[in-house]
Amino acid sequence: MSIQIYIDADACPVKDEVLKVAERHDLVVTLVANGGMRPSRDPMVRIVTVAKGADVADDWIADNAESGDIVITADIPLAQRCLEKNCLVLGPTGKEFDPTNIGMAMAMRELNQHLRETGASKGYNRAFSSKDRSQFLGSLEMAIRKTKNI
Repeated sequence: MSIQIYIDADACPVKDEVLKVAERHDLVVTLVANGGMRPSRDPMVRIVTVAKGADVADDWIADNAESGDIVITADIPLAQRCLEKNCLVLGPTGKEFDPTNIGMAMAMRELNQHLRETGASKGYNRAFSSKDRSQFLGSLEMAIRKTKNI
């Protein structure tokens, strides 16, 4: 079984970092997006362009990722679906989603959505920082090592 990395690539701020780390570990990376991705000459990098529409990229990743694969996404419902398939899931800030924290993440997502819908929150996300990028790199390296040892 070969580990693969799947990236929910629409608006993912750590695509380049994933590609560099995956190359070092000789892992296949699949970037899934609704469009706007440049083809790669690297045979270890696959670009999958899906139809436009809500959750189309998420559905493709959830359908294709297998147990032991690594999924990079900020989408909480996709993270939950991939955890159900025994994938290791990281957010772009390096946060690992797992069975012990995905329920709270889903609850917070629903609460924040409700606050935005009622106007109680503007829904602004903080800017992605160099600290987030650094934390992600460390988390990805640990995730790959953990997955290789399973």
